Amino acid sequence: MRQFFRIALRFWSGKTRLRAWALTIAVLVFIATQTATAVGINSWNRFFFDALEKRDIGAVWSVIAWLPALVVAFSLSLSALVVSRMLLQARWREDLTSRLAGWWIADQRYYRLGFLTKRQTAPEYRIADDVRLAIEPLVEFAIGLISAAVTAATFATILWQVAGSARFMLGGTQVVIPSYMAIAAIAYAVVASLAAYLTGRPLVARIAAKNEAEALFRAEMTRLRENAESIALIKGDADERASVGENYGRVLAAWLRVIRQQGVIALVLNTNGALFPVVPLLLIAPKYLSGEVTLGAVMQVVAAFSAVQAALIWFVDNFVRLAEWFASVTRVDELVEELEALDVGTIMEGETQISFGESDDGAIHIKELSLAHSNGRVVIADATVVIELGEKVLIVGESGSGKSTLIRSLAGLWPWGSGSIQVPRGKRIAFVPQKPYLPLGDFRAVLLYPDSEIPVSEETIVAALRRCGLAYMAKRLNEEDNWDRVLSGGERQRVAFARLLIQNPDIIIMDEATSALDEDSQNSLLGLFEGELAHATVISVGHRPGLEDFHDRKITLEKRLAGAHLSSRRIGKSLWRLFRSRQPANEDEVA
Repeated sequence: MRQFFRIALRFWSGKTRLRAWALTIAVLVFIATQTATAVGINSWNRFFFDALEKRDIGAVWSVIAWLPALVVAFSLSLSALVVSRMLLQARWREDLTSRLAGWWIADQRYYRLGFLTKRQTAPEYRIADDVRLAIEPLVEFAIGLISAAVTAATFATILWQVAGSARFMLGGTQVVIPSYMAIAAIAYAVVASLAAYLTGRPLVARIAAKNEAEALFRAEMTRLRENAESIALIKGDADERASVGENYGRVLAAWLRVIRQQGVIALVLNTNGALFPVVPLLLIAPKYLSGEVTLGAVMQVVAAFSAVQAALIWFVDNFVRLAEWFASVTRVDELVEELEALDVGTIMEGETQISFGESDDGAIHIKELSLAHSNGRVVIADATVVIELGEKVLIVGESGSGKSTLIRSLAGLWPWGSGSIQVPRGKRIAFVPQKPYLPLGDFRAVLLYPDSEIPVSEETIVAALRRCGLAYMAKRLNEEDNWDRVLSGGERQRVAFARLLIQNPDIIIMDEATSALDEDSQNSLLGLFEGELAHATVISVGHRPGLEDFHDRKITLEKRLAGAHLSSRRIGKSLWRLFRSRQPANEDEVA
C-alpha cells in the first residue's frame, strides 16, 4: 500500500492542506463530543434504574428531565460527525482523483500505458471506482478506530470503577481479580478478533480477484457498445454473446469463491452476535445476587461492557469491508506503479530512449531512428531522413512494415527505441488519424477541438465546411449530439480536413486520413495541400491509388529481418490530377 499512501497523503501536505487539516480537526472534535455524550447517556442509565429500583418517583422524573438534552446533544454531535466525515471523504477523493486522472491523461500516458502491461488494467475504472472504494471506507475506518480507542479507554474506566474486583475461593484461598469486567472484555475481543482474522484472511485475495474480474467484464461490455455497428454488420452477435458469457463466467466464479469464504466468516460473526449481549450479564449477575451492586450499576456495567466490547471487536465487525478496501487500494497501487514505470521507461530491459528535440532550419530531422515493439522485435532500423519545410512526403510500405509506428514516434507516442527526432521550433503540428476523434458537445466545438477557445469567425468555419463538402452541416453548428455515431466514416474524415483549414497548422501528419473517402472526394481534399495549405509540411501514410500526385517525395518502408529499411525518391504530379484537386467537391452528391 506504500505507493497508494505516498500519493494519497499529499492531501494533507499539498495545496489542499488547509482544507484537509480543517476537516480533520472537525472530525476529531465531533468524535470527542459524541463520546462524551455517550458517557452521559451511560451514566443516565445508572441513575434511572437506581431510581426505578428504589421506586422513587421524584428521582425518576428528575432523571427523565435530563434525557431530552442528552438526546439532542448526542444527535447533533453524531450528525455533525457524519457531515464532516462525508466532506472529508469527498474532498480527499477529489484530490486523489485529480492527481491520478491528471497523471494518466498528461503526456499521452492513457495511450502508452497499453504498451506497458500485457494485461488489461482498466485504468478508467481504477480511477473512477477503486479510488472511491479506497478513500471512503478508509475515512470511516480511521474514524472507527479513533472512536473505538477513545470509547474502549473511557468505558473500561467505568467498568473498573463500577464493577470492581471479582472474589472467589479456590482451594481454600481467596482469589481476587481486579477490574475483572474490563479484563474479560479485552480477552473476549482478542479471541473474537483472532477467530475473524484466521477465517477471513483468504478473503482479501479473493475480493481482489473478484474486483479485477468485474472491471474486465465492464471493459468487455464497453468494447461491445463502442463497436456495435461493426459487430452488427458482420452478424457477430453469437460470438459476442459467447464472449460476454465467458467473461461473466469468470466474474461468477470469483464471486462464488468470495461467497464461500464469507460464509465461514459469517459463522464467526453470528456466534459472536449471539454471545455478545449475554456475556456481561453472566459476569455481573453474581455481584447483583449478592447485593454488592444495584440494578442501575448492573445496567451501567452491561452498557459499558458492550461499548468496550464493540470498540475492541471493531476489527471483527469490519473485516469484510477491510478486505474489500484492501483489494481496491491494491488496484490503485498497481496503477500508480504502472504510471511510474511508464515515466521511467521500463517497458523493456536495457532499452534506450528516442531523443526528441527542436530544429532551427524549419525541417524535420530523423536521425538513426530505430523502433521496436514491446516484445523486442525491431520494426524500423537506423532510419535517417530530412523532410524540408513545406515538403509533402508520402510514406508507403507493405502491412507490418512500421508505417503507423513511425507516425506514432513523430507524435511522441512511441518513445521506445533509439535515435533522434527533431521538429521545427515554434511550429504548430496537427495529427490526422484514420478515425478522427469527435468529442461530446456542439458541432462548433467538434470543429475547433482540441482548442475550442480559439477566436474563429463564423465565416471561416462555414467556408471550411463548404470547401470540405460539409456545407449542409453549417446549420448544425450549435447543436449537441453524439457526433461519433451520427457522422459516417467519410464525414468524420472530412471534419478532420475542415479542422486543418480552421486551425491552419504548419506541419500535418496523417495516417490513412482519406481511407473512407471515394477517389474524387480524396482528390478534392488533398488538393488543399496545393492551395489553402500549400505552406504546410505534410507527412502522410497511405496506400490508395492517386496519392503520389499530391506529394513531392515517396518514402518506402521495405521489410527486412533486422527491421524495415527506408528508401526515398522524388515524385511528380499529374497536371490533370492537380487541376481536379483544386475543384470543390459536388456538395449535392456529398449530401
